[in-house]
Amino acid sequence: MNSFARWMVMGWMACFALLGVVSTASANEGGVQSLRGVHGLDSNASEPDFKKWNEDQKPIKRDYLQQPPLIPHSVEQYRINLRQNRCLSCHSWETYKQSGATKISLTHFRDRYGSELADVSPGRYFCTQCHVPQRNAQPLVENTFKPVDALR
Repeated sequence: MNSFARWMVMGWMACFALLGVVSTASANEGGVQSLRGVHGLDSNASEPDFKKWNEDQKPIKRDYLQQPPLIPHSVEQYRINLRQNRCLSCHSWETYKQSGATKISLTHFRDRYGSELADVSPGRYFCTQCHVPQRNAQPLVENTFKPVDALR
């Protein structure tokens, strides 16, 4: 490598190093902090406080169109695998009335091509891919999201 090429490579390396320092400094000035707090990677952080599940409640309002409904109860011990889906023990069309649960939507019986199926679509079988339970946790970052006017 000739001296000009070596000089160019060293110049680019210096630029990238400077960008790293500037971006780290600006992130720290903006109050951005690791979820570990001020603890380094080689030290133990304090044990996080575990958030409690919200108690069973009425269905939670949605904030945007096409939002999957939120789960208003704990699903901590629920098993959802190829052989069983505990959600369906209450939310299936056969059992929702006696359990008092919301019945599973018709959209869950369509495959990706829009064909109607006799059973829950494999793409919709693992409920917690889209539906999430709520905990009593504070947001990790400030959030100014507002629901769409149509849902207010």
